[in-house]
Amino acid sequence: MDINYFKEKLEKLNEKSSAQFGEMTPQHMVEHLTLTLKLSSGRIQIPEFEPNEAQLEMKRKLLHTDMEFPKGIKMKGSESGLPPLRFPDLETAKTKLLQAIEEYNTTYWNNTKLKTIHPRFGYLNHMEWELFHHKHFQHHFNQFGIW
Repeated sequence: MDINYFKEKLEKLNEKSSAQFGEMTPQHMVEHLTLTLKLSSGRIQIPEFEPNEAQLEMKRKLLHTDMEFPKGIKMKGSESGLPPLRFPDLETAKTKLLQAIEEYNTTYWNNTKLKTIHPRFGYLNHMEWELFHHKHFQHHFNQFGIW
């Protein structure tokens, strides 16, 4: 992932940026992207599971077609609303996101065969995570008009 590209995009985001869809605040969105990067680099681990047919079909469509990331999809475990914020402010959250991108890049640079678990799709390899992150970042950056 090109950290400079994402740094430039994040500079356009501030606490007053309003969502064009969804419930997230700018800081919730940034912290959410950080979490998914940590999952993909193995810094946060979830239990192994076998994806069902519907999950495998969604994985195929999302990663291997022009399908856009669906609006209104809920992150697993977020049924009860937005999670508490982890960082004191948006600027700190942005810094943590950029650090997570660096960690992600380093992780896959050092271990090109690594596979880590996605909460809906099961194990993904580096190329699959790249496809996922591209669409996921695009979705959330479009949410706040910074893509």
